[in-house]
Formats: sequence, structure tokens, C-alpha cells
Amino acid sequence: MNILYVTSEAAPFCKTGGLADVAGSLPQALAEGGDSVSVILPLYQSVADKWQDQLKFERWTYVRLAWRSVYCGLFSIERDGVTWYFVDNEYYFKRPDLYGYFDDAERFGFFSRAVTELLRELPEKPDVVHCNDWQCALVPIYIHDEAVREDFYKSFRTVITIHNIEYQGRYGRELLGDLFGLAQGWYSGGTMAYEDDINLLKGAIINAEAVTTVSPTYAQELKYAYFAHGLENVIAMCDSKLHGVLNGIDVKNFDPASDQCILAAYNVDDLSGKAKDKEQLQQTMGLQVRPDTPVIAMVSRLVSHKGLDLVCETLDSIMEKDVQFAVLGKGEAQYEAFFNYACQRYPGRVAVYLGYSDALARQIYAGADLFLMPSKSEPCGLSQMIAMRYGTVPIVRETGGLKDTVHAYEAWNGSGNGFSFANYNAGDMCHVICEAVDLYHNNPDAFRVLQTRGMTEDFSWKRSAEAYHNIYQSIL
Repeated sequence: MNILYVTSEAAPFCKTGGLADVAGSLPQALAEGGDSVSVILPLYQSVADKWQDQLKFERWTYVRLAWRSVYCGLFSIERDGVTWYFVDNEYYFKRPDLYGYFDDAERFGFFSRAVTELLRELPEKPDVVHCNDWQCALVPIYIHDEAVREDFYKSFRTVITIHNIEYQGRYGRELLGDLFGLAQGWYSGGTMAYEDDINLLKGAIINAEAVTTVSPTYAQELKYAYFAHGLENVIAMCDSKLHGVLNGIDVKNFDPASDQCILAAYNVDDLSGKAKDKEQLQQTMGLQVRPDTPVIAMVSRLVSHKGLDLVCETLDSIMEKDVQFAVLGKGEAQYEAFFNYACQRYPGRVAVYLGYSDALARQIYAGADLFLMPSKSEPCGLSQMIAMRYGTVPIVRETGGLKDTVHAYEAWNGSGNGFSFANYNAGDMCHVICEAVDLYHNNPDAFRVLQTRGMTEDFSWKRSAEAYHNIYQSIL
């Protein structure tokens, strides 16, 4: 099977969030399973600066974008059994950041049109075109639009993956023809209509042969208004082609036995190195070096939907226990100010790094004892899986992928691999945290069992790749 994976970011080339981790790992796992896989994404300035010596120029052409005819270059690189293609246009992509510009609609409209027209130029015609999020949502629409006029496009099958339905690509309806080059029927017929605007993600959901989300629970949650951000009726209408496939993590990259960013290596059979990593973490972040005090950690964007309101409400109660709290992240000013204040209120017991450092994140995963993720919503979540991989026991709210990966500890039979609470409630969260801390102090053997279960869970991409392969087969 020949698969073209379309994405707006992919590790290790460029990254702003979890989409890049998925796009950097899933294609490789599919290739290892025997499929022919290529990935196409924009040639951003950061990619060109770092990888230009390895990029091979393929061709250039002009792309139709409504009334415009726009230059498009194509570069490639072979890596890990996957062919990576990069769409070049310096006007659109030679910028410091990937997103956040006034003309993002035009930038990714161009990218989607370029992908559609470059299908003719690829060495092998793809069987499946797998697109991700609103930035690529026009690709299934353009393919269906072209298939009305050209037989070449009739054989393509498309998949759209929703990583976070909150971001939908919603724009004024006047852009439909003038910017995207589509007939007004796409709006008047309802396919892309959303109130008085057009909605790119809605159009892709309706047109794609399969719709996937990044966890089974999130797929079910999207049928409810609270989670679907206005698209619950569209999701319900397309229920027969909706699939929830849990993301994986790169288990070779995230491995405490070989991670070069942590002080001491360890594995599931010998956790002695984790104690040394805990000591290093306490020293690095300015916490008191106390081996018997549990470190609760968060590695997160500091934004509301990550459940930080619950943390703000209950931190004083949490700190009444014998614990330390370490936070890595950046985001909204109110949360950054809160954690700065907490550091002053609890010197040596609360530490925060406002920013992001991959090395420090790994040291936190390795050195912490408990990992907190009280999210309002979490389509999949990777941090809880990484934490478990490093023997750090998760405490999560039961939503999305958190519910699918973390199973609550039950004292009466010892089952579970972490701690969880269902209601978005500060009291419930605080109660569960206290349960986890008490288990750490009073029953270290049971706590060790939870660490072992987490470290031996199968979070590899092989499982996810097999599920996607079956979805591709079902639509061909």
C-alpha cells in the first residue's frame, strides 16, 4: 500500500505540539510494517536553515490558487525508510514561526492546493492520502473537487485525523472563491458552511473516506457538545467512518536505559538509577534534596484546558502533605504568575521553569515520583505515557487518551497503573493526590508495582500503525 501523509509539522524537522510527534513516528512505523510511505509538509525557514545541506531539489512548478498562479518548489530527503517531501514558497513559509500569521488561511490554502497538484508528480501514485488537522483539511476537499472533472483523482482515498477539534480553520465565507478557488456550492450545499462562515475541518470530515481521532475515548467524546466545539452533529452524522486510534510514543527515544539527558540509566528490573536522577532533579530545580519526599511534577503548556485552575485552587492543601512540586512549561500570564508566587511561598518545595527544555523535561520524567495531568480535555496526551515509561506514576483526570492509558489503582486487589478522578473538581483531584502520596509513603511495594506496570505498558507506534493500516485497507 502506498500512503502519502500530509502534515503541517513533523519531528525532528519542526514542532509546536503533539502533532509533530505523531507525524514524526507514525509514518516510520507504517514503513516498518511494509507499507510504502511518504510525508509532505511545508519547507519552513527553520527546516531550510537546519536541513538544507541534506535536501534534494526535485522540481518546481506553478500552483493554481483561485485567480493566482503561485511558485511551488519541491524538495526531498530519505530518512528512516520514509521519503519526506517539502513544499517550498518563501513568501508563505520563510518566517520565524510555523503559525500565527494574519494570512494563515492563504498559506495553508496554498499548501493544500500544492499537495493536490503535486500528486501527479510523485514517483508512485498514493492509494491513501492521510491529512491532519485544519491546516491540511482542504486536501480531501480539493481532491473531491478535482475528481468531478479528472479521472486521475477518482481513485484516491482520503483520511482526516483530528488531533484537537478546538482548532477548525473557520474563516469568512467570502474567502471560499477568492482565496481557495472553490465554487459557492461548497457553502450553499452545507458541506463547508458553519453559521455564516466556512469551516475547513467540517468540510474534510464530510469528504474524507475515514475520520480518525487520537484516542478511542476522544472519538466518543466528540459526539458531545462540551468536547466538539460546535461540530457534534457533524461527528454524529459521520459516526460510521469515525475511528479512535490511540497515539504511541517513540519507545527508543524515550528510554531510561539509554537516555543521554539523564544522570543515571535504569530499567524496569533495576530502578536504583531513578533515585540518583531524583537527586539531580532536586538540585537542578532548587528543591531540597530529600530522597524520601515524593516529587509531583507537571510538564505542560500553562493554559486553562490543562486543568491548572484545579492546581491553583488546591496547591496549599497539597503542600500540607510531605511533597515537593516541580513544573515545566509556559503559557498564560495568570498561571505563570501563580507558580512564581508558589515558589516564593514554598521555597525549596515548589520549583518552576517557565519555558521549555527537552533535556529538563526528560530529567523531570526520570526524577519525579508522581506526574500530574488534571486536564479538562485531552485528545490523547503523550506526557502520561512518557512518564510511565520512566517509572513515574501518573495522576490524571479521566478524559480522552488519559482515560485510555491510565487505569486507577484499586487497593483491594492491587490493580491499575496510576491514579485517576472523573469529575473536573478540585476536591476530587486533591483527594486522589493524597491517596497517591500515602501509597508512596506507606506501601512502597505497591507503589513499585505501579511503576513496573507503567514501564512495561505497550505504548509503541507499532500497535497504532497496525490499526491505521487496517483503516486504510477498509476504505480502499
